Amino acid sequence: MEQVHLFTKKLKPTHISHALSFPTHALEAFSFPEGAHTTRFEAVDSTDNVWGFCLSTRLTGAHPKPVLLRSSWRRFVEQKGLVPEDRVVFFMERSDEADGMIRRYTVRAQRKVMMLMGQDVWVDVEDLPLYGL
Repeated sequence: MEQVHLFTKKLKPTHISHALSFPTHALEAFSFPEGAHTTRFEAVDSTDNVWGFCLSTRLTGAHPKPVLLRSSWRRFVEQKGLVPEDRVVFFMERSDEADGMIRRYTVRAQRKVMMLMGQDVWVDVEDLPLYGL
């Protein structure tokens, strides 16, 4: 399977309390039912937990303004203990099988722990010593 980076998003307070704005370019990695403006998908985290998300676009206007709806996003935020300045990273793994393309999504919740030689060092929140306390 080939892994494709969809996007990385540094979280702001509104991402924590409401919905996660989703980059428009990443929409091409998802299929929406004919005439629908929402789609559900599952993403696996670094501990093999499966998270269900609902991706929605607006019905009107020139730009789709995609978001992960609060109803599906909030549980992930709370379980991971995410705070502003943390980040999430979404990937898609795809494989061309004989019966069509198979897609599998993964999500990482990360926190910046230090700068090293001018570069930010990010660690999955599950790997932090105080995770879950």
